[in-house]
Amino acid sequence: MNPHAIFELRRYRLLPGRREALIRLFDSEFIEPQETLGMRIAGEFRDLDDPDCFVWVRSFEDMDARTEALASFYGGPAWKEHGAAANATMLNSDNVLLLKPVAGVLPFAHNLPRDKEAERAGAQGLVVVNICSLAPGSEEDFSGFFRDNALPAMLGAGARIDALFMTERRSNGFPRLPVREGETVFVWFECHPDQDAAAAYQGRLRQNPIWTAEIYPRMDSQCWRRIDVARLTPTSRSLCRW
Repeated sequence: MNPHAIFELRRYRLLPGRREALIRLFDSEFIEPQETLGMRIAGEFRDLDDPDCFVWVRSFEDMDARTEALASFYGGPAWKEHGAAANATMLNSDNVLLLKPVAGVLPFAHNLPRDKEAERAGAQGLVVVNICSLAPGSEEDFSGFFRDNALPAMLGAGARIDALFMTERRSNGFPRLPVREGETVFVWFECHPDQDAAAAYQGRLRQNPIWTAEIYPRMDSQCWRRIDVARLTPTSRSLCRW
């Protein structure tokens, strides 16, 4: 499977009580029509701390392919038939980060291909998404430090790191779907078997004196606000899961 170079992290704020309706509609009507056009739906998630939030990740071969695929999908039959019903579940859908992979880390390498999704047992695991807001132009230095220092510490403590991303700065070629422009972020996805395993991992990480005295303080000092942490559980058709 060819690697994709462009990713969207999409976080939708929904009307109260409408998340399950959107997930059912998404899984039955929107996955195959998008993936037929060359997009990949890497993951779909419920936010454990926000019952009215739906999170998903979509990827594209490159920016030109993104523009073409989005135009085809949102102008195509699946969205024409079901788009109004999807929009009726949402307060807004504009909390979107346009991202590119950090060099040297293949995103979502643990995901099964879509045609093998039935071979995996029901949705399992806890996916933790961490978003670091950075000063403009600092993302390369931050990502290099993370890859060389934080990543080995996290792996050593037992995390499965599924993806590392930074801001994609090229302009949004499909303005009908807004993205959060003018921001600089670094994002990492980590996966654990369950909440207890995640807590045990955090305990082991805090026992690493280099992490607590050097690595985390340096990361934290470069962030403009506290690291945004979202605890997610995969939906039944999410390819990103434990």
